Amino acid sequence: MPAGRPTPPGSTSAERAKEPDPRDRACGRRPLAADLSASVTVFLIALPLSLGIALATGAPLQAGLLSAAVGGIVVGLLCGAPLQVSGPAAGLTVVTADLIQQYGWRATCAITALAGLTQLALGSLRVARSALAVSPAIVHGMLAGIGVTIALAQLHIVLGGSPQSSPVDNTLALPGQLADLHTGAVSVSAVVIVVLLGWPWLRGRGTGPLRYLPGALAAIVVATGFASLTGMRLPRVDLPAWSSHALAGTPDGPVLGLVAAVLTITVVASVESLLSAVAVDKLAMARGDAHPVPRADLDRELRAQGAGNFVAGLCGGLPVTGVAVRSSANVAAGAVSRRSAVLHGVWVVLASLLLVGMLELIPLAALGALVMVVGIQMVKISHMRSVRRHREIPVYAATVAGVVLLGVLEGVAVGIAVAVAVALHRLSRTRVTLERRPGGPGRPGAEGGAGRDEREDTYRVQVHGQLTFLAVPRLSRVLTQVPRGAAAEVELTGSFMDHAAYETLQEWRRAHVAHGGAAELTTATGRRIAEPGTAHHCHPWTPWRNHCCVTTPKTPAPAHRLLSGISTFQRNTAPRLREELARLAREGQRPTQLFLTCSDSRVVPSMITSSGPGDLFTVRNVGNLVPPPDGTGQRAGADAGTGPHDDSVAAAVEFAVEVLRVESITVCGHSGCGAMGALVDGEAARGEDAGSAGDVPPTPLRRWLHHGLPSLVRARAGGPRITGRPYADESERVSLANVAQQLDHLRRHPCVRRRLADGSLSLHGMYFHVGEAQTYVLGAEGDFTAVRPGPAAGQPQPAPA
Repeated sequence: MPAGRPTPPGSTSAERAKEPDPRDRACGRRPLAADLSASVTVFLIALPLSLGIALATGAPLQAGLLSAAVGGIVVGLLCGAPLQVSGPAAGLTVVTADLIQQYGWRATCAITALAGLTQLALGSLRVARSALAVSPAIVHGMLAGIGVTIALAQLHIVLGGSPQSSPVDNTLALPGQLADLHTGAVSVSAVVIVVLLGWPWLRGRGTGPLRYLPGALAAIVVATGFASLTGMRLPRVDLPAWSSHALAGTPDGPVLGLVAAVLTITVVASVESLLSAVAVDKLAMARGDAHPVPRADLDRELRAQGAGNFVAGLCGGLPVTGVAVRSSANVAAGAVSRRSAVLHGVWVVLASLLLVGMLELIPLAALGALVMVVGIQMVKISHMRSVRRHREIPVYAATVAGVVLLGVLEGVAVGIAVAVAVALHRLSRTRVTLERRPGGPGRPGAEGGAGRDEREDTYRVQVHGQLTFLAVPRLSRVLTQVPRGAAAEVELTGSFMDHAAYETLQEWRRAHVAHGGAAELTTATGRRIAEPGTAHHCHPWTPWRNHCCVTTPKTPAPAHRLLSGISTFQRNTAPRLREELARLAREGQRPTQLFLTCSDSRVVPSMITSSGPGDLFTVRNVGNLVPPPDGTGQRAGADAGTGPHDDSVAAAVEFAVEVLRVESITVCGHSGCGAMGALVDGEAARGEDAGSAGDVPPTPLRRWLHHGLPSLVRARAGGPRITGRPYADESERVSLANVAQQLDHLRRHPCVRRRLADGSLSLHGMYFHVGEAQTYVLGAEGDFTAVRPGPAAGQPQPAPA
């Protein structure tokens, strides 16, 4: 089974908690111990990264440790995503570095605090979900642009120099920096890069503590030891006394510039935190804990991030966001509550107070290499592939270029502008074609098409793409090319049509019909588009084969295809139905119809009746049979004795009629029915012969088919027909007779007989031809007639008493 270990049906929560899955040992039996262990893992990752990010921004190094502690303790206590870990993030490195250069460190702290207050206000307005509406191409492009900017700046530190003020200047200064390399810095940086890249391979083959040591910490430890053993003289971490730490000061500068700075930190920090919270939610659900973690409350999470930024800014720290790297490590380590994030903040505080001497041994070049690798990893190939599949490379590329050349907020604005332009371009690219079919038959049943000459030409207008007001001029031009009085069909292949386009089509159709023509609007699947007042609001049925039934080398095993379909339902359909199903769960089922049909997989009651949840009370069995209530009538010749008795259908009928108080019962047969074919072939008859000799038929299927023998007798005596055409074969003759016979059996049930007598219940017969996708109803005259397309056509009539 896939990751997540779906729970076997019928198992209780207590039983699931006892499952001996090794992944549940920490988080299922000892939650406090699991949180403690996970907090240590996250602390070991956060410590070097916090120092590196502070170095990359040009802020005091202890500001990184302070933000890590605030992100763990303050945000952890208030957060809406229990397993998310917050702290200084690489995504805000470029923004913070620009603010420090422009306004100074103390003013940047004040801007961070104001951004926290803005986040608190937005969280109180419950707008967190709207932040997720930003196109993923823009978000991925923003992160990639920030990663490129970080990598270019830190490359100078790796080479032994100092970064410039902008990515362009860093690029232009690279040749000179390469000509003046610092051997020691390059050597230490090379050690960090090699350890970071090779650590996953080493950890996979290691044992003991090596398997749990994070790659970032291992790289810094090895590089620091290398620098110390070789006696290199390199700039190292310098942590001044906390008594001299600078706090927030009053910002000084143009108001519009300060407002833009506050909004930039607010937007970037909020979007990154909320996207990280959603990703952590998915990781937690896939883990399958014995102690389920509550789903993320995004508004509460946004308020917690605001509180964290307010406190961090006032105390002289870097901006805080939810960090995907630390959060995913927290989930993987088995954390089950917010305690892990809080404890990781406590360990950061202790380390900044007790391990100052050890931290000051770390070379700055090692931290620069670490942050450079993090920046490079922010440019993800998987994101590029996803963007390319959705044809949004221009949006991604424009956002990356804008962030690198102009800045984060400006780059995001450029990405949004390009995304809007791409969307308008796609909407305006709708293609409208006209096809003429010489001598084609008319379309009986199309609006206004009665009495047309069947040899007249027909015209087919195809609309490829979304039909909006931008495509109306092109659509009108093509529609005017359809001759007056001709039979026409407009086929829409897109999934959207706005009001302007709809009005254009309706006005043209009314005018075309008024001049003697025939006009019909259909979808690409041939479904007729009805008027808004009569259109059914259920979505068309989607073929199963479109998502998992076609057999290919990559197709999942049959046991997993159903799970794939369920997953698709949860992703696409469940969100649309959740509100309606919640109402039905509260109010209980109140169906008005009992629908009794065959078990054949090709007959889908909800599809052929355009019904939804709560509409039909459905009973299915082999051959859509209704055994008589007294057990008689199975044998040819009616009262020949008592045969095999069955209460399952009778129980369903009684429940529907007496408890649910349905208003009608429909018996639906179908073409190609295997049960009717068995009756025609004499299988059931041979079983009856054996039964008459005193032997019980050998299989449950043969015993069940005894209930269909009266239908076989009725068909041979001349049963109902389909109006306008002969029987397709003998099996169809028996299937039609079987529908009428089962209605007779229903009338013999006491509960049905009482309701029929007082007029509160009606019976209907139906026949569905699978190959034609055509439904026939049993009329009062005793024959079946076809149901024609249209919202009010072919209403079933009660079967004859």
